[in-house]
Amino acid sequence: MNTEDAANQIRWIDNQGQPVQARWRSIAEHPAPKRVYVVDDTVDADSAYQWASEGIGLLWCGDFQNAKQLTLAMERRIDSKIERAAAKSAKTAKPASAGQPAEASLHQVFVAQRKAQALRSRVLNMLLLPFDADHGVPLRRAPDVREAGAQARGPVDEHYVAALRELQGLIGAHEWRKKGVHVGPLKAEIMPHYGVFSPLRGEYLDLVAHAPLPASLKSSGKAGIAFDIGTGTGVLAALLAKRGVNRVVATDQDPRALACARENLQALGVAGRVELLEVDLYPQDQRQAHLIVCNPPWLPWRPNSPLEHAVYDPDSRMLLGFLNGLKAHLLPGGEGWLIMSDLAEHLGLRSREELLGWIAAAGLRVIDRTDVKPQHPRAGDKSDPLFKARSAELTSLWRLAAA
Repeated sequence: MNTEDAANQIRWIDNQGQPVQARWRSIAEHPAPKRVYVVDDTVDADSAYQWASEGIGLLWCGDFQNAKQLTLAMERRIDSKIERAAAKSAKTAKPASAGQPAEASLHQVFVAQRKAQALRSRVLNMLLLPFDADHGVPLRRAPDVREAGAQARGPVDEHYVAALRELQGLIGAHEWRKKGVHVGPLKAEIMPHYGVFSPLRGEYLDLVAHAPLPASLKSSGKAGIAFDIGTGTGVLAALLAKRGVNRVVATDQDPRALACARENLQALGVAGRVELLEVDLYPQDQRQAHLIVCNPPWLPWRPNSPLEHAVYDPDSRMLLGFLNGLKAHLLPGGEGWLIMSDLAEHLGLRSREELLGWIAAAGLRVIDRTDVKPQHPRAGDKSDPLFKARSAELTSLWRLAAA
């Protein structure tokens, strides 16, 4: 067995004292636990929480619904630990500087939330389930999750072990995929796949639907071309095609996203006008476009898993990559549309001056900016610790051109 195969195996001792192993699967690319205990309905929540906190995988062989109840009990213990740590931190915290008290406080709250989310993910992902080769769960009272598993994981040829928490995410994604997300400007549904960012924030779609197309694009007729950088579900590529753009090149480095976009574009009847490319940011053949659109992750922070890359962009890598490559890929008279929230600014993660400096350093100028207030429920949730930032947030479409 080579090193890669060994890393993808999970091992435990069964009830007869015999060593057993199975394939380990994690879409989020979590490593297999090095130690595994077999547990069932008799395990108490305190022991399960303690073992999981120590990085011990808990392979569940009891009633499926009881495993879900155990997850909730473990989560309550995690929340209690987080609350105690927050109370202790509040007692010892130094007062914020007089210059930016609100921003500093929101930044601290955000950092604490991310740490708490990482802890919750690490511990809860230690509760494991067995799966058959058809993605079924061979446990009492387990739902039929074969279709959800096949959609997310694809075909497999052997039984395997995976986290219960990941399965719950697969089930949720399967439901979203069945009913879809309604996109007002398209007057249709987009079907997000597991691990592909869902276009729930409709305000940025309205911005793209109503921004004036570059004159050079409209005058070029059938020769007009646009790029959609980081297409995800393909929703922006579809919007551009529906607005009359004759040729759209949509890029993404995630094969899962490209499969999702392909399915949506075909369902919307615009697949013939959109070319999908598996590439990081721009096409590699030096093509240029009249319009280049990008909706990068809005928060410059570390993701806790590969699935969070649609929200968190460490060191603003994608944003800077888009800006620094834009001028070279624009045709004369072309525009770049940057779709960004300013939530990072309210959280003290990035300043407006930084963003404007990056735009200028890339040889670009701002033609115009259109702002809109978010409409999602969290923007009005006063119980959210980040309410002050969310209630002040604006989503903007920046129209950029070569300086």
